[in-house]
Amino acid sequence: MSTVTTKTETRRQEMSQEERQRLLEDNLPEVRYIARRIHDRLPSHVNFDDLVHAGILGLIDAVDKFDPGKNVQLKSYARFRIRGAILDSLRQLDWSPRHLRRQARRIEEVNRELSAELGRNPTEPEIAQKLGISLEEFQHQLGELRGLDLGSLQAQTEDYGGEEPLSSAIAQQEEDPFQLAARAEMRGLLAEGIEQLEAKEKQVLGLYYLEELTMKEVGVLLDVGESRVSQIHTAALMRLRSWLSARINSNAAGRKSQPKLADSSKRNCI
Repeated sequence: MSTVTTKTETRRQEMSQEERQRLLEDNLPEVRYIARRIHDRLPSHVNFDDLVHAGILGLIDAVDKFDPGKNVQLKSYARFRIRGAILDSLRQLDWSPRHLRRQARRIEEVNRELSAELGRNPTEPEIAQKLGISLEEFQHQLGELRGLDLGSLQAQTEDYGGEEPLSSAIAQQEEDPFQLAARAEMRGLLAEGIEQLEAKEKQVLGLYYLEELTMKEVGVLLDVGESRVSQIHTAALMRLRSWLSARINSNAAGRKSQPKLADSSKRNCI
């Protein structure tokens, strides 16, 4: 039996059944909250209760493996395990059919083309006209495409190996100057990209990601339906991806076009 397994079994024996049950019950609301936020970004056919069930399994795993001796709170560790368990369950589902991915790529291409032509982000009616469909049909497509940005969630919850808490993994990454510089540059690009969005899109992203409201709560504040919030959210993320892709490619092309320093041997001959 490995050392890690032995430690886990020891912790289980030391924790009373009453204490374990209390910790599970105290953190159950967190399961529903995380499941709701992930479900907000998925196609409507994905069952919410299935996400909750997967999250509960993640919570049980967190409570059983939690080590108070490590410098991390149970709530933070549980969030990591709950989110990871839900995303693992989604990887086993065909929740993102190929035709939706093709549809998303087409909309992003049209957005890039119109942005280049107009010198600004195109409006939804302009994108719909370019696609040759009505505004209502375009907005319906946006509703179908929600969830295609889930890859960003998956990247945030990579399993960093064994029982290492998320906070420890982040701390190790932040010790790397290259990681810090890359993260800072990406934050700057994101901030610049967000400034290009329409006011309503910026509001939705701010309320959803910064204030951590659900789509339903955002809809109440903005006096629009939950489905419309989802459409705006999807459109904003697709615009951001399109803008970031164009900007990063432009920067890369600029670096390639810069003249290289002359070889030292050639400089010595001058």
